Amino acid sequence: MKSIPLLLLGASLMATSAHAQSNGVEFTIGAGALAAPGYFGSDDYVIGPTGSFSLERLHFGSLSIGENGTSDGFGYHGGFRYIGERSSDEFSELEGLNDVDAAIELGGGLHYAADDYYLYADVRYGVIGHESLVAEVGADAYYRPTNELTLAAGPRVLIGSDDYADTYFGVTAAEAAASGFDAFDPDAGVISSGLEASATYQFNDDWGVTGTVRYDLLREDAADSPITASDEQLSVGIVLTRSVSFGF
Repeated sequence: MKSIPLLLLGASLMATSAHAQSNGVEFTIGAGALAAPGYFGSDDYVIGPTGSFSLERLHFGSLSIGENGTSDGFGYHGGFRYIGERSSDEFSELEGLNDVDAAIELGGGLHYAADDYYLYADVRYGVIGHESLVAEVGADAYYRPTNELTLAAGPRVLIGSDDYADTYFGVTAAEAAASGFDAFDPDAGVISSGLEASATYQFNDDWGVTGTVRYDLLREDAADSPITASDEQLSVGIVLTRSVSFGF
């Protein structure tokens, strides 16, 4: 899958801190490594770069994002995900299928934060690549054995539109004729459901590290696609994070 899930690390997002300014921005960035299936439905694993980005607060005049006077309660946030290209040059079993370009998804969502849990619902659109809609809902329960360490775990569900399902799981008649796959026209619906667990260690107010394990089970047409060699998708990643804030 070679994906860079930049909106995963709920524990790290909740663990970072900065001081509010009248006009300013606060965000958390991260970089690391991810071991994951080579593409959606693959049973081969690859190791590649990954990262994270979270806009914690933006305040400029009447525009205010991420500020509600407290870290608890309802809020809204931005969303970003990068998915690497899928090429038959790299995965010979896909010979005859059209290559899938790398994609960038942008969007946002709502969340509810409390001391011991975090709920969110996101909608993103592929502004580059698949040019379709996806939605993701999830939750995390938190356990903090020390002030520096935060453990989190909870469910995830990914929903995709017709175009999204066609891009990653569909096989056209022309592709079927050129490959060993049967033609397949998937419908919109639940792409996957699963669980994610993470551990975040905050060295100080600025630096932290997060390890994440995610298990997804492909569902409905995504699981039935002839491209899908395994409906069980496991990914393991580690990210070093840096919290940044400045006023203007």
